Amino acid sequence: MCSPELNGDAGNCIEVATPPEFPKGIPGIWSPEHLFTASVSSCLMTTFLAIAENFKLVFAGFSCKSKGKLEQVDGKFLITEIILEPTVTIADEKDREKTEKVLQKSEAACLISNSVKSKITMNPIIKISSIKSAGQVT
Repeated sequence: MCSPELNGDAGNCIEVATPPEFPKGIPGIWSPEHLFTASVSSCLMTTFLAIAENFKLVFAGFSCKSKGKLEQVDGKFLITEIILEPTVTIADEKDREKTEKVLQKSEAACLISNSVKSKITMNPIIKISSIKSAGQVT
């Protein structure tokens, strides 16, 4: 899968296949299901970064795990729920409430989450670190 908007040379392409749970699926390669959940997760991240900047939130790190719940509904396979587990590392406990607010606003404003019919569940984790570097994303 390549995109001409992303300088479509082979270095910017993503190999995509059916997941191994399905007939002729290939393990170890991104599937449409992986890309779907990753899209929601990465949208949360970019939305968080923008809102954190607006709120002048200083944070040491951001990462987000995501899982999709695949179910058969009325004879069709659907990803009925995406579970997001964003982890934000802050330097000071006094920023916890602001971080929670930024995460809530990010969840509500995420374009991709707002565009899908799957239920989106967010289980945030806020960690305290003594490192005081701003805006590191993992």
